Amino acid sequence: MTILKSFAVGSAIAFLFASTAIAQEEHVGPITDYVNANVVPWLSDPVVVGAVLAQNAKNAALAQADIDALDKQWRAEIDAASKPLIDATMGNDLSKFLAQKREASAGLITEAFVMDAKGLNVGQSDVTSDYWQGDEAKWQKSFGAGPGAIFVDEVEKDESTQSLQSQVSIAISDPATNQVIGAITLGIDVDGL
Repeated sequence: MTILKSFAVGSAIAFLFASTAIAQEEHVGPITDYVNANVVPWLSDPVVVGAVLAQNAKNAALAQADIDALDKQWRAEIDAASKPLIDATMGNDLSKFLAQKREASAGLITEAFVMDAKGLNVGQSDVTSDYWQGDEAKWQKSFGAGPGAIFVDEVEKDESTQSLQSQVSIAISDPATNQVIGAITLGIDVDGL
């Protein structure tokens, strides 16, 4: 292969990767606009803030081994007959609030879950596959980035619905102090935007 052909092939491959990256990023603006207009206003609701603050106080002394044990318990409960941790979480006021917000979104929000300062689920619209999100980008790039942080993840095809979805995670701040106390992650139906 001549140097010119090699350069042309390399340039074409680089262009293809750049085009794919740009196409992948096209969803970020519309999702950010949607959550700023439709989600951020209810993140200061007393149901959200109160639940996160209460769980932060309850979990303040948890060590990593405790967090791992809770996550293991959650995962085991998914297929178990007895689900005390899942039932307690799904039955709380915050989970009911999130389920109502998901329903009111007319299909744009496919799931919603709120995490505390350790990355543990506080409430959720639907059962998640794990209880601890603290080791994942959704929590690290929202809670860890400070007040007002919004992290929009890549678009992926949801196999169950065959729709394109992206997760967006937003830091939740205490309106009284403006300190980040938790985060929320929402599944957004990209095709519906």
